[in-house]
Amino acid sequence: MKRRKFISKTLKATAGFSFLGLTNCGEISKARKPLENLSSKSSQELFKISLAQWSIHKLIQSGKISAYEFAALAKKWGFQGLEYVSQLYGVTESSSQSKELSRFIKLSNEKSKQYDLDNLLIMIDEEGDLSVKSKKARKDAVQNHLKWIDAASEMNCHSIRINLFGVNDPVSWADFSKESLIALSEYAAPLNINILVENHGYLSSNASLLMKVINDVNLPNCGTLPDFGNFCLGRINGERWDTDCLSEYNKYQGIEELLPLAFAVSAKSYDFDSNGEETTIDFKRMLQMVKNSGYKGYIGVEYEGDRLSEEEGTLATKNLIIETIKKLS
Repeated sequence: MKRRKFISKTLKATAGFSFLGLTNCGEISKARKPLENLSSKSSQELFKISLAQWSIHKLIQSGKISAYEFAALAKKWGFQGLEYVSQLYGVTESSSQSKELSRFIKLSNEKSKQYDLDNLLIMIDEEGDLSVKSKKARKDAVQNHLKWIDAASEMNCHSIRINLFGVNDPVSWADFSKESLIALSEYAAPLNINILVENHGYLSSNASLLMKVINDVNLPNCGTLPDFGNFCLGRINGERWDTDCLSEYNKYQGIEELLPLAFAVSAKSYDFDSNGEETTIDFKRMLQMVKNSGYKGYIGVEYEGDRLSEEEGTLATKNLIIETIKKLS
């Protein structure tokens, strides 16, 4: 991957905020470094494996476990890194928001240290849409995300993952998305935090369009989080989730397009056959592309199926990754 040259400039309040100056560009993008001496490494050594907290969201939301048991489960199941999900921690717009966020940071740091796991990133949801038509709504959404950038910095994460929901006109969506990404990336730069966009539905799952947006932003801490499974371009009745997908971007083409600027990778899974293979996604093909891209970072397990329990599905995904990596050329 050719590293984009960062254009030094006086930071402006692109989304209505006053930002600090940038740190050295070499401190940014710490999760995305080229592979060193690839030929001398065995396949098993290429990637560490992390756990995306969404894999256990049903256990948490049902009250069977606390969100703060995340690190303990990840350690028990043999993971090395943690990918948090903001919506599972009750950090809301209430008067106790600051207290809840402080508790999240404190306990998450304590647990990750206790179990000797890396805090990697926080996936941000339900903080407002960043690509809507209303400028005020976009500014409010950017403002809502800033506290999570601060939290990620305090937890020594490398990134936050954001969504780009909003209008469905490609030209307007691209303009609104760029405005929000610039604002977030410039705020995050002095804190050494990357802003990652996941293919998460609608125009954000149009990988070619998303890459054009990120390349137009042209900031070294703005990149992608390719997800193996989230390429639905639209659903019945315009719903965001939980209805049938009407059309889908080619997932293999999409992953290949998103990988050059990937700071993290989400190995999404839904179900498995009797041989332990994912029934809808060719993991060997996906992981071969990840390796060939020069990506050097964690592979995140994100199980989202219904047939197996969350524990069974998570472990099946992890085992499939381990076995598949051994077979890569």
